[in-house]
Amino acid sequence: MALAITLSATSEEPVANSLRGTNRFLSQKNNHRSAALTCDKYPKICHIKGSVGPDCCNNKCVNFTTDRFNCGRCGKKCSFGKICCEGKCVNPRTNEKHCGRCGNKCDNRGSCVYGMCSYA
Repeated sequence: MALAITLSATSEEPVANSLRGTNRFLSQKNNHRSAALTCDKYPKICHIKGSVGPDCCNNKCVNFTTDRFNCGRCGKKCSFGKICCEGKCVNPRTNEKHCGRCGNKCDNRGSCVYGMCSYA
């Protein structure tokens, strides 16, 4: 004896084609987002705690002293292998003032090789 049961469950609700008798705010989808605060209109927003940086570039808060894609000014990108230190693109493998990382200065006798002071 074989028993076959088929269930057809539909969870679709009827969609109203008319706004008659409905508040227009209730009829809108829940995709409504509040207006975002952008730094082009509110530049002080970049100075709040937790912000990426104090500078505004293309409606985003950035830090011109350390951002590889906005080094020193908006849109200035550091080339491959370089990092942004104090608003300038530098090579951390050879730069004596920024050896291996920003602010790591080699002493007078040493030089920066492969990102290390006085290598070998």
